[in-house]
Amino acid sequence: MSTAPPSSAPAVRNAVLVVIVAACMVGLLNFGVRAGFGLFLEPMSAANGWGREVFATAIAVQNLLWGAGQPFAGAIADRFGTARVLVAGGFLYAAGTMLMAVSTTPTAITLTGGLIVGMGLAGSSFAIALAAMARVVPEEKRSWALGLGTATGSLGQFLLVPLGQGFISAYGWQTALVLMGSLALLIAVLAPALKGKPAKPAAGGFDQSIGEAVREAFAHRGYVLLFFGFFVCGFHVAFIQTHLPAYIVDKGLSPALGAWALGLVGLFNVIGAYSAGLLAGRYSKKYLLSIIYVTRAVVIAAFVLLPISTASVLVFSAAIGLLWLSTVPPTSGLVAQIFGPRYMATLFGIVFFGHQIGAFLGVWMGGVLYDATGSYDIVWWSGVALGIVAALLHWPIDERKLVRLPAAAAE
Repeated sequence: MSTAPPSSAPAVRNAVLVVIVAACMVGLLNFGVRAGFGLFLEPMSAANGWGREVFATAIAVQNLLWGAGQPFAGAIADRFGTARVLVAGGFLYAAGTMLMAVSTTPTAITLTGGLIVGMGLAGSSFAIALAAMARVVPEEKRSWALGLGTATGSLGQFLLVPLGQGFISAYGWQTALVLMGSLALLIAVLAPALKGKPAKPAAGGFDQSIGEAVREAFAHRGYVLLFFGFFVCGFHVAFIQTHLPAYIVDKGLSPALGAWALGLVGLFNVIGAYSAGLLAGRYSKKYLLSIIYVTRAVVIAAFVLLPISTASVLVFSAAIGLLWLSTVPPTSGLVAQIFGPRYMATLFGIVFFGHQIGAFLGVWMGGVLYDATGSYDIVWWSGVALGIVAALLHWPIDERKLVRLPAAAAE
């Protein structure tokens, strides 16, 4: 049997490192730019004479289309390669963000910030980048890599949200949107480093089409529970990300505090997501998810019940940041663990659609109920209740790897 030349091992490691770095940078830009959209709610609404529902509806549509497009973007990446999808997604993401600057009507902002950015987010999503990493990293290091990718995305939130606020303060919100769109365009530049698609199984191995993989997943009770559990994550994250800056201003605190609060969420999420990746590689992923969700419920309840101040905002931001996207490594890891990495972009994309349905409702309800009642209280307490529900949903998931028989052996 022939062996690979000694020089091949370093070459393989370098190739894997390039994929990891590029995927992390895609996540950083994808997360960082969109995390700052909440900063534009108040200035855009004031400039155009809108209630908060208009901007909130556009961001809700964005989240829904991002989620609806994610399974299709994942399937295209699984079938034709990751780079092509990222290039198209990066261009749409950048164009939609820039066009928000000239969107002066509810229809226009829904089209640009909602439809175009939503489709761009699906094509340039961290879900596709994570799947590209999962294909090249050994199974024993997969949870670590997924945690690293998610943590780097969170670093984008920490870095780019304050930068976005700085752009608004220095140049106004319209120029700030153009500059943030330019950053999103860098995703297309990074895309070639993530070229490739899943390899077919070895001869005699069990082969599946994408449709067969999807049907198999939905027949698995744990996959369905992951879908509904991730719905809750989306509800929490999108509501807080979009409405927390305005909530802080409503309470008489500085608008700059809202930007730093979101930035602090991103900073602590670097710690939380990376730690979740390490823990998911050592302990039960489903129990880890249950703990994360019930802790979120406690943190949100404490924030609403205690008097608000600069200190309470910063403590809440740090605490919720530790739990922010710490759900991603164990959730995506469970998908790969149970079903394998071949169609991970597709299968995790569908679970992520559940996340984005929750995101749509969180953002939309925040705007509608605020305009109707002048308060976010109903949405905050809905988030507490949903956190408890999500903790219960993840507890019974069967984490065991799905064993498939080759077609010939099954006959």
